[in-house]
Formats: sequence, C-alpha cells, structure tokens
Amino acid sequence: MIRTSLALAVTLALTACGTQTDAPAVAETTPAATVAPVQEPVAPPPPMSEPAASNDQALATVIAGSWRTPEFVARDAWRHPAETLAFFGIAPNQTVVEITPGGGWYAEIVAPYAKTQGRYVAAIVDESKVESEGGRKYYTESNKALRDKFAASPDQFGAAELVAFNSAAPQFGEANSADLVLTFRNVHNWMGNEGQAQAMFSGFFSVLKAGGALGVVEHRANADVPAGDRSGYVSEAQVIALAEAAGFVLEEKSEINANPADTKDHPNGVWTLPPVSRLPEGDDGAKYKAIGESDRMTLRFRKPVAAEVAAPAAAG
Repeated sequence: MIRTSLALAVTLALTACGTQTDAPAVAETTPAATVAPVQEPVAPPPPMSEPAASNDQALATVIAGSWRTPEFVARDAWRHPAETLAFFGIAPNQTVVEITPGGGWYAEIVAPYAKTQGRYVAAIVDESKVESEGGRKYYTESNKALRDKFAASPDQFGAAELVAFNSAAPQFGEANSADLVLTFRNVHNWMGNEGQAQAMFSGFFSVLKAGGALGVVEHRANADVPAGDRSGYVSEAQVIALAEAAGFVLEEKSEINANPADTKDHPNGVWTLPPVSRLPEGDDGAKYKAIGESDRMTLRFRKPVAAEVAAPAAAG
C-alpha cells in the first residue's frame, strides 16, 4: 500500500536546481535574464512532514565531512540529505547508481558513504553521443568537472566509478546489478526529448536488481505539463506513469522536499527561484527569494521481486 507523508499546514521554502545543472536545451531557450547573487535564508522553515528517522551514523559522518563544498553544506537544512537518503533506503553495502550527478552535490555524500562496503556509480551523459554542439560542450565541461572533483580527493572519491551512457539508448551498468538508483531534478530534461524519459526509466529498471529501489526528486507541477513545456516542472502523475510503464511499483511518497509557497508561474521557470535566480532584467529577485526554492516531489519506487530483465543490447 502506498503510504503518503501528509502535510501538517506548515509553510516552508526548500531547495531548487542548484548544482545538478539542467540540460543546455532548457537554458538555451529561456529568455535573456540577469543572474542575481543568491542569499541563503537565515533559517529555512521546517518541512511539511516529519522527516524519516535516520540512525545511520556512517551517513551522518559523511554529511559532516570536511571535504564537502561549503556552498553545498549551506543547503543541507533545505535539502535534507540524511532524511531523503534514509527515505530511499540507502545502506552502506549497496551498489548505488546516481544519474547525472552534475556538480556533485549528492556525490560528495553518497560516494564516500559507499566507498568501504558498497559501490557508487556516477552515470554521466556520453558527450560524443550528443547531437547538438551546445549539448556536447555542456556535457564535456560538466563531465570534466566531475572527474576533476573525484581526482582531487582520492580519499573520498577514489573508489567512485563513472559510466557514460547514450541518452537515446541508456544503459547504466550490467542488468540486475544495482540496489538503488537515484535521480535528482532530472526528469524535466528528459521529457523535452520525445521518448527519452521512458527510455531512461526503462534503463533504471534494467540495471536494478529485483527488489531494488528507484528514488526520484523532481520539481513538482500542479498538473500534467504539455509536450515542449520549458518550465522545469513535471507532475507527480507524469513521473509515476513513466515509472509504472517501465515496470516499477510506487511504494511511498514523502513531502520532505515540498514548498507550498512555490507558485510555479515564474518568468524563467523554476530557474527564476534560488539558488539559480535567473531573473528578468531589472528584477531584484526579492519576490523569488521570499518564495525560496522549488516545490519538489520525493518518490520511492520498487522493482518487483519477481521481475527478471535480460541484459539489453549494446547501445549504438
């Protein structure tokens, strides 16, 4: 039975896109804008629902790690990494695949956490398979930055693995090999390319072991968004439909990353909000700082225990 963590009438502002940078196709089609300096709120309001309890000392230790980027740490009170990862069922001995880690916000936590007993795999877009010149440039730079981050801190990231995938025919590793797949604020990018979102979810299903979990955090629209939407938001129903079409079962929802103050009607979509703050020219951003970061769904899916998936054919 699906158990939904219900809101208790508490307002808040939580995190937005941040370091898991959105695909260039979105950025290239948004209007010209001014990026304002981002100021973190003094005290983020409490979450709408009680966070999932986490007694994982190993997780607490890596979240407190001195290697973490200070700007990332400043957002913990909004992003709830301990509670979010606990909700997704993370454990030290798991094989965890993170999809397009971007700047490495969660990689700085999950890779060191899995280093001793498990495996951390960063699934990155193979830039050589990207058709547009802008897309190739973006992913080339993004992938290099992540590799450089890992190489600079071998004590934390020396065991991290990278797998490059073709977005048109995604494979994230050997079939039935992962315990947990994580994706943070990525689904809206895939929905901008016909068929890509469904291919990605099918790839998640393939790489997961029977009984494995898929954790999804995504900017939440109030209703289904049409094809070609560039707001950065997606409805829960659309994400659930993609997952179920791939064979997953929705196990539970959480409101830990929700923000009821997000009106979702911003001139530059979700990127108008902090921390990106892509503002219309002449706008000081006060309205959007008051809203805070985006409203987000947090969903956990399960690959049925009985599911068996053959290894997919090699991507072209």
